[in-house]
Amino acid sequence: MNRILVVDDEANIRLLYAEELKDEGYEVATAASSAEAVEKLENGAFDLAVLDIKLKNESGIELLQRIVKERHDMPVILCSAFSCYKDDFSAWLADSYVVKSGDLTELKEEIKRVLAKKAQRKAAGL
Repeated sequence: MNRILVVDDEANIRLLYAEELKDEGYEVATAASSAEAVEKLENGAFDLAVLDIKLKNESGIELLQRIVKERHDMPVILCSAFSCYKDDFSAWLADSYVVKSGDLTELKEEIKRVLAKKAQRKAAGL
C-alpha cells in the first residue's frame, strides 16, 4: 500500500483528500504546516507528497525544495488554488502540478501516474 503525505493548512481540504485517497486504497497522513510535515517525514517513509503552495505564513515551495533536497526519491505533487504558480521556476521541481478543485479526479489520476512512474524507475534500478 502506497503512503501519501497531504500537506494543506485547510482542515477541510486535508479531510477531503485523506478520505478520497483512502477510498482509492492509499494510506494517508496529513499535516497542517511545514513543521508538521517535516516531523512526519522524519518519522516515517512516504511514497508521495501532495503539497499546497500557500500555507499560513509559510511557503509550500520552500517545503518542496527541502523535500527534493533531502528525499530526492520521493515525488511531490503541488496542489494549489492558484494556477499562476505553474510558471514559477521553483514549482518545476515538483513531479506534477494540479489546480485545486472539488472534483478530485485530476489529482487522483496524477497520483496514479506519478506513482507508476516511480515504480518504473525503481524497477529499472534508477
